[in-house]
Amino acid sequence: MNEKQQNIKCLTLKNGQTYSVRTNRDRFFFPKEWMKFFDNLKENQKITFDCLLNTGGRINEIRNVKIGDIDFINKRITLRVTKVKAKKGEKNPRPRTIPISSQFTKRLKKYTENKNNEDVIGILSTPAGNIAMKKTLKEIGIKDWFMFSIHNIRKTLENWLIALDIDAVRISRHMGHDISTAIQHYVSPDIFSFEEKSQMRLIIGDIYQK
Repeated sequence: MNEKQQNIKCLTLKNGQTYSVRTNRDRFFFPKEWMKFFDNLKENQKITFDCLLNTGGRINEIRNVKIGDIDFINKRITLRVTKVKAKKGEKNPRPRTIPISSQFTKRLKKYTENKNNEDVIGILSTPAGNIAMKKTLKEIGIKDWFMFSIHNIRKTLENWLIALDIDAVRISRHMGHDISTAIQHYVSPDIFSFEEKSQMRLIIGDIYQK
């Protein structure tokens, strides 16, 4: 049994349709992998993956961000469609406001320069994003490309912030889950070299930088 067979499980629905699910969701990008991946994306795909990595948001959270939800001056984004549970008596989930780097803020302003406050950024659908991701990963020679999905980008930012010694409370608030969930995703910072940590900072900029 090869690695793909070990980590992919095929399920069959009652109607006979089959689909695959990953049994291991721990994969994340190392900095050099991300840089090669991003450089090989088509230009119209880059905005999606740039937004996902630099916010750590779930794709549905980012897809629903309107230009008016972006504070370009104070470098932060309000996510109004979130997975955070609503408080008792509330009908809708609570918005979550997250900081973004000054470098990403500049790129985001360029991405959205011809849009109005009620317009959305223009993020790929989840299926289209996953197809683009796997196709590009295969093209650049990532052997375990089948271990990746859109959610692994969120996991990547979380692990990078851990590696850069960002406070766990900040990380859990940013990602929109509790500390116990963050601990489940924990990867020791010691697995990253000094060079890799420097590359992380080049990619995600000055977010949470002291």
